[in-house]
Amino acid sequence: MNRLTGKVAIVTGGSRGIGRATAKLFAAEGALVAVVSRTQQNVEAVVEEIKAEGGNALAIACDICDPEQTQNAIKSVVDTFGGIDILVNNAFDPTAPFSSVLELSEELLQRNFEIGPIAYLRWMQAAYPYLKASGSGRIINFGSMAGVAGLVGYAPYNMAKEAVRALTRTAAREWAKDKITVNNMLPVAKTWGDDIELPPPSCPLGRYGSPEDDIAPVVLFLASQDSQYMTGYSMTPDGGLLIDSAR
Repeated sequence: MNRLTGKVAIVTGGSRGIGRATAKLFAAEGALVAVVSRTQQNVEAVVEEIKAEGGNALAIACDICDPEQTQNAIKSVVDTFGGIDILVNNAFDPTAPFSSVLELSEELLQRNFEIGPIAYLRWMQAAYPYLKASGSGRIINFGSMAGVAGLVGYAPYNMAKEAVRALTRTAAREWAKDKITVNNMLPVAKTWGDDIELPPPSCPLGRYGSPEDDIAPVVLFLASQDSQYMTGYSMTPDGGLLIDSAR
């Protein structure tokens, strides 16, 4: 407990799944959390949950692809909490990842890049002065095991998520002098409702990870001082799906 006491964290895509689990865990560990998503009602619901459990959070409805809304969201966080220590870039559009390579349109590819590396870059740039001022800034970006594995039928998503990894590694090198670490998450997790049944993943542990129990604790590690000597790294809480000698 209290691993993030007094830290200010932003979690995009914070209204559901891994984002929601991360926002709630950060708050339980003492962080002041800005929960960001497109729908006001959804972010307010998560903030109410956090406050009911004794935490402190701010609801921000924002289209992360909109530059003006991004700047306004960053300003709102700083005006409310006084700075930014942690940025979690987690949001994505679940309606747009599907296409084969042969049928992939430029428009669909562009949508995946807009919601992924382009939006992530914009948030990183906007938060940078405050992360630098923090003296121990943390950025955690979400890539995907789908991109590493080249998951069939997910061409635009795979391409965008691998671009996120490249952005992460580059920023890790450039911003190390500013005492900002930049790491990447490649989870295998259940982020859909119980009404959808999928076969178990082909990983040694034989199940999808839980956002609350398996994924958010790894994000917490990357956000905390425990990971202070790690940057540019891709964490793979994947049940052993990717077992090799170069993790």
